[in-house]
Amino acid sequence: MLIELPITWIIVLNVAGWLAIQMSFAWVFTQMSLTWFNPGNAFAWEQAGRFYETAFRIKAWKDRLPDAARWFGGGFAKGTLAGTQADYLRRFIRETWRGELCHWTAIACAPVFFLWNPWWGDLIIVGYAVAANLPCILVQRYNRARFQRALQPRKLSGLLARIKASS
Repeated sequence: MLIELPITWIIVLNVAGWLAIQMSFAWVFTQMSLTWFNPGNAFAWEQAGRFYETAFRIKAWKDRLPDAARWFGGGFAKGTLAGTQADYLRRFIRETWRGELCHWTAIACAPVFFLWNPWWGDLIIVGYAVAANLPCILVQRYNRARFQRALQPRKLSGLLARIKASS
């Protein structure tokens, strides 16, 4: 802790700081050109999303997360699947990369709070950063892996029907 503050001010700075970080990055990332976001292929260990289904039971809770993209003009809503055309799925895949990078960027801001928090406050800040952002990152990766597999020509017809049914 480099800056000594009363605990009340520490709490105010922590709450206001995270609110500002999360909302600012959400807005900034929705303003960026979609062409900047071009994810690579999903990893083999993601098993087209099945890893997230078994390891995290992601289907049980993914729909409960907020989608801040809806809060800003021009944001791409990812809460529901609005189509199954290949172009729409390609856009959705790029949007998942945008969302994932936004959440990783927010986590990377945690050390800023180390300036005024005691060591135990640093642990709380890192815990919050991970708890608030990691579930969103997991959902982005899950959806991207599923949609990338759906775009494989031999799998397209059957998987699109299953994706639509599970969304």
